Amino acid sequence: MADIMTKEQRRKNMKAIKSISKLENKVSSELWKKRFRFRRNTQNLFGKPDISIKKYKVVIFIDSCFWHQCPIHGNIPKTNTVFWKNKLESNVDRDKKINNYYEENNWNIKRIWEHEIKSDFDKVIEELSQFIKRAQI
Repeated sequence: MADIMTKEQRRKNMKAIKSISKLENKVSSELWKKRFRFRRNTQNLFGKPDISIKKYKVVIFIDSCFWHQCPIHGNIPKTNTVFWKNKLESNVDRDKKINNYYEENNWNIKRIWEHEIKSDFDKVIEELSQFIKRAQI
């Protein structure tokens, strides 16, 4: 199926997509207020975790329901389904490789779904706080 946008319109749309989501900003801001010190989107760590604390070997990934195929909310678009199916499956495979890498290297890894943050933000922040505190011991 042909794209309904011109190349210039598509380019403008794609440039507007931010690498750091509002949810990531919200979570990291709250953790910072709780005096946790961390790095965001650490380039030199495998998979570029959303939040990382190297000192305690902690990595946190905030996964969107669409891009990471949440079992509850993940769906495949109705158009260009072959492309999207391959793309989204490769994202899930990459997530598994990243998880395996950190587990094999004794890191503390946590993944959070977008819908968890939206449904109970305070609970997610509390769980993350406890997760980081356990890693500090």
